[in-house]
Amino acid sequence: MVVYYVLGLALFSDASYEEVMRQLVEGLAWWSGWQTRWTVPTKAALFQARRRLGPEPLAALFAAVAQPVGLQTTPGVFYRDWRLLSLDGTCLDVADTPANATAFGRPGASRGNAVGAFPQVRLVGLAECGTHALLQVALGPYTMSERRLADRLIPNLPSGTLVLADRGLYSFERWQRAAATGAALCWRVSTRMRLPRDVVLEDGSYHSRLYAFADRHRHQDPMVVRVVEYRLDDPGRPGQAEGYRLLTTVLEPGAAPAPELAALYGQRWEFETVLDELKTHQRGPRVVLRSKQPAGVEQEVYGYLCVHHAIGRLMHDAALEAALAPQRLSFLRSLRAARRSTRTAPGFSP
Repeated sequence: MVVYYVLGLALFSDASYEEVMRQLVEGLAWWSGWQTRWTVPTKAALFQARRRLGPEPLAALFAAVAQPVGLQTTPGVFYRDWRLLSLDGTCLDVADTPANATAFGRPGASRGNAVGAFPQVRLVGLAECGTHALLQVALGPYTMSERRLADRLIPNLPSGTLVLADRGLYSFERWQRAAATGAALCWRVSTRMRLPRDVVLEDGSYHSRLYAFADRHRHQDPMVVRVVEYRLDDPGRPGQAEGYRLLTTVLEPGAAPAPELAALYGQRWEFETVLDELKTHQRGPRVVLRSKQPAGVEQEVYGYLCVHHAIGRLMHDAALEAALAPQRLSFLRSLRAARRSTRTAPGFSP
């Protein structure tokens, strides 16, 4: 029951502890006499129940349900034979308590406590671009970099996928470990990297070599990659264009032509939509996570992730029935539908 209650906290993020419990049992009003035999637990009792539960059951629940949602026929889920995924990260504000500040840190901590800055938990996730379903996450304090958290996910990249990532995640060692999983990669890197043009291909891309930092002068043990370069107009600077450089493990142009990869890289921004759904609509704008202890924060985050995944699956199934792409559906309307259905069909008896 407490696991279900934590999911309720994530679904009704703007409600108090007691009000969330009322929402979860509201649909039982037809049962004659239940209101006279049951009272809403106090906030202290609910807090103690959450503390006894701990974060592990919610983490295990997310690991069990966070499976790919899209089908081969779902628009936007596959590029050719690859399931399209995006790897990126964000931070979530948490309650400003001494325990949370010590465990997670806060922005500006290296220059003294920033006025008005909440402690933050950092999250790096792997999301399915076509459905916005998060498949894997790694959590850590604000003081831990996205790169270190991404290193926890890299060994588990699924084969048969094409993983997009921004330039902030690249290093030779990280690229090497990611390529070894069998997943196809398409990552942006700095245009200032020195990459020799070994073989220029018919689509304008070229083969090049990557070296570990220790081998950059000896040129030993190279990794062969394909490089795609292009420019896009910068909407913030009229008349100017920004250069892009992509590295990919797909070496044959026929398997993934350069123009298609350049267009495909824009799908990486679907992760930003995932964050907007999670942070702005589901949690609420300028709303911080309510847990005052680090273990409760972790439990609460996994509750949010489970609920987000459930709503994403609901949207996917509804979109297929209507012959639409899942991105065409409104997350906010789906969230409201989930709240209504929870009120009218509660999952447990008081």
